[in-house]
Amino acid sequence: MNGYNFTLNGTDLTALGSGALYWPAQNLLCVSDLHFGKSERRARRGQPPLPPYETRDTLSRLEADIAKTDARMIVCLGDSFDDSAAVGALLDDEKLWIASLQAGRRWIWIEGNHDPGPVNLGGAHLTELCLQPLTFRHIARMGEKGEISGHYHPKVSLRLKGCHLSRPAFLIDKTRVILPAYGTYTGGVRSTDSCLQALMGPGAMAVLTGPVPRPAPMPR
Repeated sequence: MNGYNFTLNGTDLTALGSGALYWPAQNLLCVSDLHFGKSERRARRGQPPLPPYETRDTLSRLEADIAKTDARMIVCLGDSFDDSAAVGALLDDEKLWIASLQAGRRWIWIEGNHDPGPVNLGGAHLTELCLQPLTFRHIARMGEKGEISGHYHPKVSLRLKGCHLSRPAFLIDKTRVILPAYGTYTGGVRSTDSCLQALMGPGAMAVLTGPVPRPAPMPR
């Protein structure tokens, strides 16, 4: 499997090159910040348009990760939709696609700041999920241990052998993991930003997404 293996709070996890996190012992796949419907929301608000293909592209990559891991439990870690109205704007074939991915699996939507309301697409809708010894929530909290979160869309820039590399990245320290955004149309916050510097402890590392996940010390 194309991933970087590490341990958090005594639990073996794998950061996949796609930006998904896999927990083998629970056969659980976690993704964050899908932001389905971003192009539709921008058009609805009169903002400069984006090609309306991001939901299908994100679903294609999610489907591939589910097939690769054969995960029986899927955790969507908040901001799965760009806003509440984007849920109703999904096309029928997109709703059917999501339903087909949910079939035979436990599917959990974690509440985010973009999508606080109920999601009428099957699965459970929770504020957070505790599966000892880990807790899944959208936004990290100071002082937590064994926490998996998203929200910040972390990105990392490195200079390797004279080349500049900038990619979404996992941020990992002794107490938490912050996932990169999984959605196709998502920006990011650099790891040097003060909010991420405050959250991540000394010795934190970054795992850059891509065909070959690249671990490196978290830039500070």
